[in-house]
Amino acid sequence: MPTPLEMLETLIGFDTTSAKSNLDLIHFVQTYLADHGIDSTLVHNQDKSKANLWATVGPKQPGGVCLSGHTDVVPVTGQPWDTDPFELVKKGSRYYGRGTCDMKAFPATALALLPEMLARPLIRPIHFALSYDEEVGCLGAPDMIHEIGKSLPKPSVVIVGEPTDMKVVSAHKGMWFFRVVVTGKEAHSSQTHRGVSAVMTGARLIAKLDEMAKARKAAADPNCKFVPPYTTIHVGQVQGGTAPNIISRQCEFVCDIRNLPEDFPEDIQREFESWIKAEILPEMHAIDPNGGVAVTTENVVAGLMEDRDSEAEQLVRQITGDNDTTYVPYGTEAGQFQSAGMAVVVCGPGSIDQAHQPNEYIEEAQIHACEAMLRKLITRCQT
Repeated sequence: MPTPLEMLETLIGFDTTSAKSNLDLIHFVQTYLADHGIDSTLVHNQDKSKANLWATVGPKQPGGVCLSGHTDVVPVTGQPWDTDPFELVKKGSRYYGRGTCDMKAFPATALALLPEMLARPLIRPIHFALSYDEEVGCLGAPDMIHEIGKSLPKPSVVIVGEPTDMKVVSAHKGMWFFRVVVTGKEAHSSQTHRGVSAVMTGARLIAKLDEMAKARKAAADPNCKFVPPYTTIHVGQVQGGTAPNIISRQCEFVCDIRNLPEDFPEDIQREFESWIKAEILPEMHAIDPNGGVAVTTENVVAGLMEDRDSEAEQLVRQITGDNDTTYVPYGTEAGQFQSAGMAVVVCGPGSIDQAHQPNEYIEEAQIHACEAMLRKLITRCQT
């Protein structure tokens, strides 16, 4: 049977960049499970080019523990890799490859331990949940989560195996993206009084968002466990304009909000839209009534709220020995599981510092630590 490192080598070999299909990897896992007598359920996307996979080891009943991970990885295009990113390469104690830490090591270790799960009958089931398109906004998991409690058994505990250095993460921020499209009016750049510059207007909008971001930073609670300890507002992409001497007709950008789990990012968008209506649109319409600003919510991912009394917290702390309180600023699918009524923690091998980097790697010790944790979990589910 494959070792965790051998299984990781196989999974790394599948190029599951989010822009591509993950079906080759999913079908490999499905066949591997079937060879051990385990049936899988696939939950496809709309055009069936991608799929989530759910499988239950042990009694097919509610309860037990779900081991959750995403199968997609971020692109390698333009990054200065020293090795083939889709080939597992060992250098000293490190294993290099795209997805080594984010996050194929966790499902690889769990799948490699499948024979041990089957060696003695499980009293509590262990569920596998593999998703697609986490890296582009946690888009795949919701359809699978929607089936939990209906066609799929509802677990008592969910462990999302994102890279946390095997620390128990109790909370993470949410994500809220909205797109802004500014439509102006073209004119010669020497006649600014006759046109409405979409780019200049967009710059004012971005400046307003920066002002809102700074207000939240100034009001941050110094006792907050998040770093940074406030909801952040950031614009990372802007497109607009045709030429330097043309007053631009269109400007477009995306705002990325990473909110504290207790904050309401929709209130930020609402405040922003109200300001546009009061301060921006009257000026635009005075020159061209056809101009405007369209704001569209694009993606929402729930944050993970700390629940130290949950079964997930208690179980995973017992089997890892970690009693620290760890919060992280990035988002995961954990908040989506929690929103559906499940007890969740994030805990997995590897460091987030290596995620999305060229020459991404994981330390071998992290895989062994994950292996030890999962073996303790298996024992718990067999007694």
